[in-house]
Amino acid sequence: MEHTNPDTEKTSKYNNLEKMSTSALLSNINKEDKSVSESVEKELPAIEKLVDAITPKMEAGGRLFYIGAGTSGRLGVLDASECPPTFGVSNQLVIGLIAGGDTALRNAVENAEDDTQQAWKDLQEYNISEKDVLVGLAASGTTPYVIGGIKEARAKGIITGCVTCSSGSPLAAACEFPVEVVTGPEFVTGSTRMKAGTAQKLVLNMISTSVMIKLGRVKGNKMVDMQLSNKKLVSRGVRMIMEELNVDEAEASKLLQTYKSVRNVLAQYKA
Repeated sequence: MEHTNPDTEKTSKYNNLEKMSTSALLSNINKEDKSVSESVEKELPAIEKLVDAITPKMEAGGRLFYIGAGTSGRLGVLDASECPPTFGVSNQLVIGLIAGGDTALRNAVENAEDDTQQAWKDLQEYNISEKDVLVGLAASGTTPYVIGGIKEARAKGIITGCVTCSSGSPLAAACEFPVEVVTGPEFVTGSTRMKAGTAQKLVLNMISTSVMIKLGRVKGNKMVDMQLSNKKLVSRGVRMIMEELNVDEAEASKLLQTYKSVRNVLAQYKA
């Protein structure tokens, strides 16, 4: 059945936006943004189920895939691309795919999201299998690219989940672990890069961070496996070592240079 009016497409509660003062614009956008975390909170049980489905698959050597189009696709690629520097994992462990390919990260690719077959073709390039998990991202829950990919993956025995911002969508119906964060009408009608995008970013942060913690990629509350790819991150690593081992900056810096990661230093010097 066609899902003709997703929650994300409902008319804004505000009108005559062009006549609002800057102060009124900012205040009203902020008012709408404040509701997003409450919408996410209502879905914590569903997010928990998805995280607990992903974790054992990845413990057994599987991967996590995100697929999406437009803003949703970009957010998936963003979350995937931040896992290696934050948690020290391979860039092949969490993989974000966007309709239209990497070109679509910067430019709108016409009709890319309307192809129901393309997502599965894109996923096959990575030899996706039942060892992996696929999460579809679509604010409206109606994106053909995402729904097609999810349906095909599920038919092949792959665990599937989704993050959408509309209730009762075809995408949610197509997967086992749906997360439906209903954020309501956008400040600018239909502009799902706003509240819906924020909600998806929050949920993706929760998913990847929780899974990585469960995979042992955080110690205490520290990113002990982060890649030391710039001066800021090296300084952060030094501070972690100073705090954990109660040594001065010079000693911490020397240890980090010697052992190359915070985890290695702590493993060497703490029982």
